[in-house]
Order: sequence, then structure tokens, then C-alpha cells
Amino acid sequence: MRKLTYYVGMSLDGFIAAPDHAVDAYPVSEEFLKDFLLGEYPDCLPTHIRRHFDADDVPNKHFDTMLQGRTTYQPALDIGITSPYAHLRQYVVSRSLTDAGPSPSPDVQLVTGDVVTKVRELKAEDGELGIYLAGGANLAGQLIDEIDEIVLKVYPVVIGDGIRLFSTEFGVHSFSLDSTRGYANGTLVLTYSRLKG
Repeated sequence: MRKLTYYVGMSLDGFIAAPDHAVDAYPVSEEFLKDFLLGEYPDCLPTHIRRHFDADDVPNKHFDTMLQGRTTYQPALDIGITSPYAHLRQYVVSRSLTDAGPSPSPDVQLVTGDVVTKVRELKAEDGELGIYLAGGANLAGQLIDEIDEIVLKVYPVVIGDGIRLFSTEFGVHSFSLDSTRGYANGTLVLTYSRLKG
């Protein structure tokens, strides 16, 4: 069974983005960029960013598939990129894009129905690599029972308001802390796995 991993950054006060969905408040040091973003999780960088750092040919280490919501996909569309993760199989959960016509790219498959069923199908596929859940909070909330792992980049900033890590009804979902990594600029990477049973 393949894993669904929610790989996401957040502020100290639990926000993954500003109220306008911007993420430019999060400080990325050169050490963190080279060691973690490029060194450990290059598959989670958009293709045009990988190219910028001459990492286009770096093999995917963790994921071969990615899933994102409509709002998470929009910044790529805003700059004319219809296939932001061309090095992965891409799914966008959206009804509004379907209402507007076909997928903006033949490389992006739209999920308009039951996203939980779709994720279970993806998890049941053969393969060594997993599924990258890129967000946002609403989609993560819908998939909370399917998330096997959370890789949380905690940036040393407080932003006061914005998009929460999860948007869902109250419920207790238990995870165990598997690893902690710290960087000189104060960024922490916390990796959690779902507690079974």
C-alpha cells in the first residue's frame, strides 16, 4: 500500500499561507534549500524551480504522484504554468475547473468526484513511491483519515492570520513523531506517521 504524505510548511501559529494564500513570509535559508528542499525532497519542488537549480534530472526520492486542490493550483495558472509538477503524475481536485471546460493541461487530471475514493485507488496501486498531498487545508481536511504521514516544515515566524494546516470538523487523529531536523535559521522539519489502531 502506497503512502499519502501531507508535505507542507507552516508558521509557528499554525498557518500554511497568508489570508490571500501567499507563502512568501516563510524564510528559506541557503542551508535549508540545499540540504532539505533540493537534497531530500526535490520531488516536491515545481518543475520550473527544479530547472532553475539544475535539478531537473534529479530522480524523485519519495513520490511519483501529487494531489492538490484548486486554490493550490491557481498560482501556477496565474503565471501561465498549466503543468507545475511535470516530473510527477498530477491530480487537481476541482469542480470549478471542470465547469470551465477540460483540464488546462493534458498532464493534469481533474478529480471532480469523491476524492477519498480516488486517493484509495491511488494508494492501492503498485509502486515504491508515494503520493504527495500539496494542499490546501480544505483538501487535507477531507483526506485526514487517508493521510499516512505528515512532513511539516515549521518556519520561525508568526503571521497572525491565514490558511490553517487543516480545515475540518473537530476530531482526534493521532500521529507519532518519527524525526526532527533543525536548521540554523530556526526552521524545523517534523515528520509524523499515523498511529495504527
